[in-house]
Amino acid sequence: MSGKLYFVPTPIGNLKDMTFRAVEVLNESDVILAEDTRNSGILLKHYEIHTPMRSYHMHNEHHATEDIIRQLKEGQTISIITDAGTPGISDPGYLLAKSCAENQITIECLPGATAFVPALVVSGLPNNEFSFIGFLPVKKGRKSKIDSLVHEKRTLVFYESPHKIGRTLADLAQAFGAERKASLSREISKKFEETLRGTLHELIQLTDTRTLKGEMVVVVEGFNEDKTIQTEENSSID
Repeated sequence: MSGKLYFVPTPIGNLKDMTFRAVEVLNESDVILAEDTRNSGILLKHYEIHTPMRSYHMHNEHHATEDIIRQLKEGQTISIITDAGTPGISDPGYLLAKSCAENQITIECLPGATAFVPALVVSGLPNNEFSFIGFLPVKKGRKSKIDSLVHEKRTLVFYESPHKIGRTLADLAQAFGAERKASLSREISKKFEETLRGTLHELIQLTDTRTLKGEMVVVVEGFNEDKTIQTEENSSID
């Protein structure tokens, strides 16, 4: 009888965001797949979880997946965690989920911490429909990816690191227009949590004058044809 794979979200900042069920599942697993065993070791020690860990990250997932599938087929219960948030969301996990589905192995994802949901909710932008983009390509395909989103009407959600945020905001402003509304959330659930709101131009000005730390979520207003026409008409009057 095949085992079971659990996707277990872990706190993105505040350790109190760990759920009771997440602790229970990790304790009852035969092994925990961790993106970085050193980082995860701190979390497991805090919650007195003594389950053995195995490294599973973007550099070894192709090689390791076959062996993990074998263990699952032998009946083991395995959990996968990442450094923060829900595995498989801009983190390792998709390949393993795909392989489990192809091998009829049961997968369960626990509800829990993820960065884009709170950032989207507090952005003040429409959230009834949205498109999660995650991290933009650093080089190849970056411009074409951004250009493909110019006329997307749904609210757009991006992940970005602090040392690339200036470039990303500038690229988005150039493609979407500097007056497109946006928000930037950082340090979610941590002591210095902050959300900045305004146009892309205003966010660029803020990031140019401040050194912002922490992983960031950028939420951008979707394309509004009526607003674009109005802006063009005002520009022609000027």
